[in-house]
Amino acid sequence: MVKAIISPSVLASDFGSLTAECKKVIKHGAEWLHMDVMDGHFVPNITIGAPVLASVAKTVEGAYMDCHMMVADPMRWIDDVAEAGGASYTFHLEACFQRPDSADHEPLAIIDRIHARGMRAGVAISPDTPSDKITDSIAAKADLLLVMTVHPGRGGQKFIDACVIKVAELRARFPQKDIQVDGGVGPKTVKPCAEAGSNVVVAGTAVFGAPQPGVVIQELKNVVETELKKAGTLT
Repeated sequence: MVKAIISPSVLASDFGSLTAECKKVIKHGAEWLHMDVMDGHFVPNITIGAPVLASVAKTVEGAYMDCHMMVADPMRWIDDVAEAGGASYTFHLEACFQRPDSADHEPLAIIDRIHARGMRAGVAISPDTPSDKITDSIAAKADLLLVMTVHPGRGGQKFIDACVIKVAELRARFPQKDIQVDGGVGPKTVKPCAEAGSNVVVAGTAVFGAPQPGVVIQELKNVVETELKKAGTLT
């Protein structure tokens, strides 16, 4: 059984008022804060790092930081994110594919290290990566599986419908696992994701750009809960 979770993407917030923005969405019902960390290597952009995460942890009471690590060397940043207060650490399998000969790029070793630092471990796949790259052994150790519905690296992209089938494939294989979708998700695109089996929804512009973010958060949650109930998987 899984729970419906909305994780607003802080990348779409007003960084000049980051603390207030984070507090606002938590007040309006967001369970998690999706923190996009980009290193300028795995993806071209650079966003936030451990100092910003630490600031949010210090100033936003009860913040569950869902850290999406778009980085070329996932093992390198685990300690920093843990010490900054990260609650979960999701890395990309594609980063591991780039260095298959390196022990530090072995997915199971990365997951073990994340757990050793007291964080939940997530594994992400980009639009061009098939779902079967998440092997049974990887999924057995991971706490969360993330299906990107846009190409990683920047916000505000258009939702890629063809990625939804991967959610359904993963849900069929792993009925008790948290399955997250990220990229272009909002009131108009959340239903197919939820129907396919996603229980954790990342929404950026749809939430932070809304006049009433609480209304959007509740709308997204209602859709996810409805579909999970139909499937008999709602906690």
